[in-house]
Amino acid sequence: MKNVTVQVRRSIGQAGGVRCRVGVFGIGLAAYWPQFPGLRERLIGYQDEVERRLSAFGADIVSVGLIDDAHSARRAGELLAAEGADLLVCYVGTYATSSQVLPIVQQAKVRVLVLNLQPVEALDYENTDTGEWLANCCTCPVPEISNAFNRARIPFQVVSGMLFDDASWTAVGEWCQAASAVRALRQSRIGFLGHTYPGMLDMYSDFTMVHAAMGAHVEVLEMCDLAKRVPESGDAEVAAKLDEARARFEIASDVPPGDLQWAAQVAVGLDRLVGDFDLQGLTYYYRGLDGNEYERLGAGLILGNSLLTARGIPASGEGDLKTCIAMLLMDRLAAGGSYTEFYAMDFRENFVLMGHDGPGHIAISDYKPVLRGLGLYHGKRGFGVSVEFKVKTGPVTIAGLTQVAGGAFKFLGAEGESIPGPILRIGNTNSRLRFGLPPAAFVDRWCAEAPTHHCALGVGHKLGHFRKIATLLDIPLAEIG
Repeated sequence: MKNVTVQVRRSIGQAGGVRCRVGVFGIGLAAYWPQFPGLRERLIGYQDEVERRLSAFGADIVSVGLIDDAHSARRAGELLAAEGADLLVCYVGTYATSSQVLPIVQQAKVRVLVLNLQPVEALDYENTDTGEWLANCCTCPVPEISNAFNRARIPFQVVSGMLFDDASWTAVGEWCQAASAVRALRQSRIGFLGHTYPGMLDMYSDFTMVHAAMGAHVEVLEMCDLAKRVPESGDAEVAAKLDEARARFEIASDVPPGDLQWAAQVAVGLDRLVGDFDLQGLTYYYRGLDGNEYERLGAGLILGNSLLTARGIPASGEGDLKTCIAMLLMDRLAAGGSYTEFYAMDFRENFVLMGHDGPGHIAISDYKPVLRGLGLYHGKRGFGVSVEFKVKTGPVTIAGLTQVAGGAFKFLGAEGESIPGPILRIGNTNSRLRFGLPPAAFVDRWCAEAPTHHCALGVGHKLGHFRKIATLLDIPLAEIG
């Protein structure tokens, strides 16, 4: 048996955040090497290009090199399984038997992409000899490999195109970015502060199923945990938070100075809570009573949670854990992820108005967001400072996570456009969103999929990524539009 080793290439793409680990192996046939000198070295060079591209997408590469016989395949599978890859890439350099591929994928036990990327646009038919053809015949074994995977009940995707054509790498890049988002979710700790808004049956969630289906840890928090940390906020910390608020927001004239001061103090307490419990997300709601301590805390959360969301720690109101997860995934795709629900339909201009009270992802605002003072929070206890903005004009995606009969999770998604125009000035996030269907038809189709009534709103068209996230998590995705 040949010696098979692992080489790890650290990503050169993303500077920070959670990187996926992509296991890579190339395939060729050992019988060719003595027959066609230089062929193996040429294919290794092509595989280096594959690994460079993958690394540029922000993936950490775990490579076992070029595998050219079935014996080496078993050892390669053991090594890749030990490295804990999130995604497996089989680069088809030339013809190889499916017996060199199947053992690797069986042991790695993660989703596999078969890269059928031809080095040249077309063969020079008059001057191509057998060796040159073999350097470009990556398509040849792909049907055979596909059959073997199907009979072994292994899910797979084939990506065909040209090796040096950027367009061929679009789908591969989406797979890497989706795998990074899924890895971030599986490593996340999401705080659940307080309880779900009473009576919202769509939002009740089974924490154990979240752990089981997505690997995320749900950290149950008491209001006491926040109440202990808010008074510990020092004057200097609160002053710095006020400066941050003034820099990030336009402060409306109706914001009482005392309410802004309190929101800044609560925001400092939230930062401490997130740090002490190592949280990557937070969902919260608490009613309180008659202006007591917990009611005041609950009313003061919007500023701090908007700032948390903007820096990649999504915060969803009303105890909506599922939407917090959708927001986290949207954020890890660099699309934002603002807490959103359906507000109204506009039949004159054919759009859906969507938004929410409470925190929004201010990093994707169309303009400097506004802090507005509210004398009451509709349907909730307390009063204070709220955030008002509209998501950037241009392409957008909404993504929701719901549970259906039997408790299974399901994603919903739609692509559309954020369009210019006036919005409600009620201290809420709200945006004018136009989808591929008229407003009434779109809402009907969305509701037919048993949604949770909130969703995550992000910038850019990201359904391609969410298809891959859904595949990696083995959760179905309903696409609307």
